Parts: sequence; structure tokens; C-alpha cells
Amino acid sequence: MKLTVQVKLLPTPVQAAALEETLHACNQAATWVSSVAFEKDIKRNFALREHTYTAVKDRWGLGAQAAQHVIKKTCDAYTTLKANLKAGNLVDRRG
Repeated sequence: MKLTVQVKLLPTPVQAAALEETLHACNQAATWVSSVAFEKDIKRNFALREHTYTAVKDRWGLGAQAAQHVIKKTCDAYTTLKANLKAGNLVDRRG
């Protein structure tokens, strides 16, 4: 059985600023990872990780878990896009 609990974060102003900074870094890293995935036509998690993991950690100062999560979420987004294109939910305008 899976249990889901909804909680409300009540961070201090310092914690809120750190969280916002981390989320901003994750979004920037995901944008960059997506560009690498698109340019190199690499959409699988482990293959993309080989090309981006170290740079994500070094360039954006993310920890190992956050870096891996950014890469996996980017791959998941491409998987969802491909499925939506295949199902006819979206139109491929690349030509």
C-alpha cells in the first residue's frame, strides 16, 4: 500500500531563500540538460547522465541526488513528449 501525505512547508526567510535559489539552479540545469539531450539526440537517463552529470554538479553547485533528479526529469519530459506525439496529442512542427 502506498500512502501519500500532503504537508505545508514553513521555512524561515533564510531557508526560503535557499530553497528558491536551489529551485532556480535546478531549472537552469534542466534547461541546459535538455539542450544537450536535443543536440546530441540522447534521451535515455544513463546515456544523458554520462554527458551532463559532472557539469550539472560543478556549474550549478547541485548535490549528487539533485543532479541525478534533474537529468531523470529531463529524460521523463522527452519520454512524455514522444508519447504525446505518437498518440496524436501534439503536432511535430520540426518539419
